[in-house]
Amino acid sequence: MAGKKMFLNYKKRAYKSYVRALPLLKKMGINSILLRKSIGALEVACGIVMTLVPGRPKDVANFFLLLLVLAVLFFHQLVGDPLKRYAHALVFGILLTCRLLIARKPEDRSSEKKSSPPENAGSDSNVGNTEEQPSLYEKAPQGKMKLS
Repeated sequence: MAGKKMFLNYKKRAYKSYVRALPLLKKMGINSILLRKSIGALEVACGIVMTLVPGRPKDVANFFLLLLVLAVLFFHQLVGDPLKRYAHALVFGILLTCRLLIARKPEDRSSEKKSSPPENAGSDSNVGNTEEQPSLYEKAPQGKMKLS
């Protein structure tokens, strides 16, 4: 019970330092409980979307969660907290960034393939030909090469 009181007192002190750094929070009527609950609710909602919903909504939730983590990191830097207080948020932000970059990479490649016109688009000789073109490795001469 005493540990819980100490934890709540710490959270209230942290909120007071946030309010000193950003007085707009108090002007908007956001108290420490509302701030923590709203951030927690957004984290949970984005986590559920990222877990259960495929496709574009997953990337949007990832992006919102990344923005939220960046805001948390900004708050910690603004107040001057030591690294050990926000290291977990920093690592989570790096993980979210990597996930977003990896998720976006295959779509970029597939859109490049769709946008490039086929090599034989104008010729009628390959209309019924369904076999693949040989790769560059197969076209390359095999054997020893003399370099001068």
